[in-house]
This record gives sequence, structure tokens and C-alpha cells, in this order.
Amino acid sequence: MGKVLIIGAGGVGRVVAHKTAQMNDVFDEILLASRTKSKCDAIAKDVNEKYGKDRIKTVQVDADNVKETVALINDFKPDLIINVALPYQDLPIMDACLETGVSYLDTANYEPKDTPKFEYKWQWAYHDRFKEAGITAILGCGFDPGVTSIFTAYAAKHHFDEIHYLDIVDCNAGDHGKPFATNFNPEINIREITQNGRYWENGKWIETKPMEIHKPLNYPEIGPRESYLMYHEELESLVKNFPTIKRARFWMTFGEEYLTHLRVLQNVGMTSIEPIKVGDCEIAPLEFLKAVLPDPGSLGENYKGQTSIGCRIQGIKDGKKRTYYVYNNCQHPEAYNETGTQCVNYTTGVPATIGAALFMKGLWKKSGVWNVEQFDPDPFMDMLNKYGLPWHEKFDVDLEV
Repeated sequence: MGKVLIIGAGGVGRVVAHKTAQMNDVFDEILLASRTKSKCDAIAKDVNEKYGKDRIKTVQVDADNVKETVALINDFKPDLIINVALPYQDLPIMDACLETGVSYLDTANYEPKDTPKFEYKWQWAYHDRFKEAGITAILGCGFDPGVTSIFTAYAAKHHFDEIHYLDIVDCNAGDHGKPFATNFNPEINIREITQNGRYWENGKWIETKPMEIHKPLNYPEIGPRESYLMYHEELESLVKNFPTIKRARFWMTFGEEYLTHLRVLQNVGMTSIEPIKVGDCEIAPLEFLKAVLPDPGSLGENYKGQTSIGCRIQGIKDGKKRTYYVYNNCQHPEAYNETGTQCVNYTTGVPATIGAALFMKGLWKKSGVWNVEQFDPDPFMDMLNKYGLPWHEKFDVDLEV
């Protein structure tokens, strides 16, 4: 039993609030914090009506302000902070953890606000300080990164002597009925999609133009979907932690209507992060676009269809070539019925809660800064089946990649 502080009251924060509330044997006190307390209150109202009065309490905090976060931590005294705020806030929250001696978990790596680039170097630089402080930082405990990294670790532990080729495949075959919307924070989502792609091959990174490489891939229960090669952060840690990997790539599906809208927005400058002057104020066009697009947390109610995310792996076992496909399919309506939000939030929030539970149980607890694939994958895989993200595996099949 322990105390957890959740920072972030978006769609993922909603899922984490629901899931931590379900685990009475793990979390006895839960505090939900955000810059906008009314968002926390709305989530807490739903959770407390479903799981018991005062299961979750709320508070306001500006996570960019280290002193404010430190004061909150010192007042509540949590065992762990689950950071599901924006990636810009990772380092300030980690600084607050160091100052207070509290462990940390997030779902996405740090990204500077003024540079559309995300990599682990900023957070890995905290390793020695977290180790000296005797506290744990668990990085990238969402789905991708997160479950996909655990899938890889599980495959390496049980099914391969060497992993040679890794392809992470992410398909959202859902329909939310909106002309254009992003499934998580629009600012982060669009920055991710519009930058150059990158993949690992033969010991070096190869850069591509945005959406330059694509091909149709078949997804279980869905069928063929055009899939686009992108850079994704877990590739960086996976090729480091599994050095036998010769090539690692990440593929994601996008509908033609979505891409058409995105091209138009790019052409008129609405995806730029450079501030422009409008009247007496300055604002980045992408920040304005975020304000007018639908809130990703509001998409769940009429969302149809499902997601399918997994790892397609080739390598060697007992001297023989082997292929392996491990994946999860998640239904948007089922995610909404349980937590009030859609699959993309659900598939991120459930793994974050599982990682937090494993920390509380002492199974994922060691001083320093770690990516999830550096922990034992087995208890995590067991909990995925129990808490709403069952996984499936196929051996020696055509991986199409």
C-alpha cells in the first residue's frame, strides 16, 4: 500500500485516476494535480462515484514551477509521482523529485518547448543523481513507448537468443466522426508527425523526410492500412539496451483525410512553433491550432473501432531463424465505457498504472533512471491481461516488413 501523486488531468490522467482507484490493494491514497483544478475535480467526481467516496482527492499545481511542486510533494508525501503532464514538464518534475527524495514515472520523454526534438539524453543525464538519492525514475511507461518496449524485452527473455530486426507497428482504425482531430495533445502530436523520420540500421541512424516511406500492413481484426515510417523515442533506448538489433523501425497509420488536413495546415503555417505577433500579443500558430481543435479527451463518446499496436520481431533462437508478432487490440467503445475516454488515452494510462503498481510492490524499484525494458517484463505482461490490455502472439508468420 502506498501514496501516489498523479500530475496531469488530460485524457491519460483520467485513465490513470480510474485504474489506480481500482487497485485498492496497491494505492491507499491518490492525489490528482494539475494547473487547472476544475479538470481534476471533474475526473475525481466520476472516479469517486464509481469506486467510493474520497477515493481520489485533487489539488492545483503548476508543474513548471519546481518550488510549487516541491511544496506539494512535501505536504502530501507520496511514494511515487506519475507524470502524465506535457513532456515539457518532465525535467522540472524530476528536479522536484530529486529535491524531495520521491520516485518518478512518466509515459513520454522530455521535449524542449522551443525545439521539436525528443530524445532521452536530458533524462538519462539524471541517472547518477537519482542513484545517489536512492530513488527510482521509470521512463516511457505508456504503450509506445512502454508496452512495446516490454514486448521487446519479453521476446528477448523468452523467445530469442538474438533479436535482429524490430518493427513497431501502431494502427488506429477508429472513427471519432470529426473532420480533423488528434488522439492526444495536438501540439505534441503534430510536432511529432511533421518532423523528419528516423530509423536504426547497421549501427547508425538513417533520416527520412516526414512520411516519405510508407507501405500497407495488415493488422489483426482490421486488415490492411497504409503505414508510415516515423521516428519514435523507444527506438533510441531499445537499440541501446538490445545491442544485437541490426534494424529498428516504427510505423504508424494515418487516414488520407487526416493527412490532407495536415498538409493544408502546414502549407498555411499553422503547424509552426515560431511565435508570431497578432495585435498586441505573440502566439505560436501551433498553440492557437491546439486551442481550436477538439480536446482529445472529448473524443471518446462516439468513437467506433479499435487500435492495434505491437512488435514484429525477427531473430535467432537455438541457431534457427524465428519470427514473432506480439500485439494488443483495444476497442474504443470499451475504453470509453470504463473510463470515459478513448483507446489512445486508455492504452497509455493503463501501462502507467501497472508500472506504478510494480514499483509499489517493489518489483520495479532500483535507484537511478531506467527505461521500462530494463525491468523484468513478466509481471507487467501478466498485469496487462488483468487490467484491460490483453496481448496475443504469433510465431513464424510473415511479418510483411
